Amino acid sequence: MTATDRSAQLIQAAAQAAADKLAHDIVAYDVSDVLSITDAFLLASAPNDRQVKSIVDEIEERLLKELGAKPVRREGDRDARWVLLDYMDIVVHVQHSEERVFYALERLWKDCPEMELPADAVATRGKAAEHARAQEAADGLDGELS
Repeated sequence: MTATDRSAQLIQAAAQAAADKLAHDIVAYDVSDVLSITDAFLLASAPNDRQVKSIVDEIEERLLKELGAKPVRREGDRDARWVLLDYMDIVVHVQHSEERVFYALERLWKDCPEMELPADAVATRGKAAEHARAQEAADGLDGELS
C-alpha cells in the first residue's frame, strides 16, 4: 500500500509551508506499509523555539486555507521543542534542531520510501548542519572578542 493522493497533497502543502518559514532538513516518509494509523510523516526542524512555533502555525494555516484540513491533535506547543500535528492521513513533526539530532526519527523510518517534496523543501537539506557550523564560528568569535 502507498500513501493516498490526499496524503501526498497534505505533505506537499505542509512541506512548502515549512520551507517558506525557513525550516531545516525537511523530509517526508511514506509509512503506510508499516503503520496503519497514518500514511506519511513529515519531519522538519528549526534552530530555536520561536521558529518552531512559526513553522507549525504556518503549516496549520496553509493546510486549513488550501485543503480544508485541521489537525485532530496538536501536541508539544507549550515548550515548542517538538510539536506534533496529527492530520490522521499525515503526521507532521517540527522539532528544535537539538531534539531532531537526539531523537533521530530518520533512523526509525529510513527503510520507508521518501516522498517527493517541492523544490523549496528539498533545498533545506543540510541547513541544520550549516546553521550549527555558523553558530559555532560565531560563538568562537565571541570568545575571542571577550
